[in-house]
Formats: sequence, structure tokens, C-alpha cells
Amino acid sequence: MAIDMNIFVPANAQGEFWTEERCYITELHNCDASPESSLAVARVEPGVMTQLHSLTGVIERYIVRRGEGILEIDGAQQKLQVGDQAVIPAGAAQRIENTGSVDLEFYCLCTPRFFPQSYVNLEQ
Repeated sequence: MAIDMNIFVPANAQGEFWTEERCYITELHNCDASPESSLAVARVEPGVMTQLHSLTGVIERYIVRRGEGILEIDGAQQKLQVGDQAVIPAGAAQRIENTGSVDLEFYCLCTPRFFPQSYVNLEQ
């Protein structure tokens, strides 16, 4: 019996990759079969602040799984640690700084799913 690719999605073989955002990303789920959302893990090294950016038409949720940092959304700052969550509205200016001594890792849940075209660099 053939696998229905609208139900079962094969593993992403790409693995972790570096982005111009100054962090590493591992795409866990981002495919045509599920256009309503995508899920990734972001990893930010100690002392690094990600690029100020926004996502056009995409709401992003962070769920911290390791480390600590300060998240900035439209100029407001909030300290985050393991288990904390944040909802980032579509179009909001955002960045996060790793203020700890270990890598900061967090899930990034996007609705609808993330496309590179939705990313807007606000540091240019």
C-alpha cells in the first residue's frame, strides 16, 4: 500500500542550518500537506541577539525548551526561560537575545506556515 503524502510526511533530511538572522534553525514540520502551520526549533548561542525582523502575515509562537533570554516585541522586552511561551503578532518587530551561558533553544510555531518570503529584515 502506498503512503498518502497528504497524511504522512517523511522526515526532513536537511537538519540544522545557519540563518542570516544569527541563529540556527531545524525545520521539524513545514510542508504543502499542512499549510495552516509550521514548526521549527531555533538555537541562539550565548551572547547573541537575533536580527530585528518581522513576519508578514504570520503569527509566531515561541516555546522555550532550553536556556534563557530576553524577547523584544515592538520595543517591549520580556525575560523568557524554560517553559515560557510568547505569542508574536503578525508584522510585529521582534528579536531575542540569549542572556544565559548555554544555547537558547525554542520552538517556533507559525500560523500560517512560514515561507522565506514572509521574513522582513528590519535592520536594513
